Amino acid sequence: MRADQLLPDHADHIDVHGATIRKGTIAAFLANALVWSDAHASEPARAQAAADIVDALPALRASGLFGVLEIRDPELRAWIDAQLAGLPSDEVRS
Repeated sequence: MRADQLLPDHADHIDVHGATIRKGTIAAFLANALVWSDAHASEPARAQAAADIVDALPALRASGLFGVLEIRDPELRAWIDAQLAGLPSDEVRS
């Protein structure tokens, strides 16, 4: 499947299992994960990255990202697992 078959150029989001997945959600997650994992990042930058990751978790989970890929940074993986566990069950469908 090509990206344009999943999300055509004229669309900026899709709804999957009740979660809205916007164009750029996964790219933004990757950028935020890099900041969160960067020991040299400022605390405000890490806090903003963490907040943005938490906001995106329902969409990331609905996209199936965590069912296919495993986060290599053990601290980030544990933190995200804890955040996912804290979401209401209707927000963590695969």
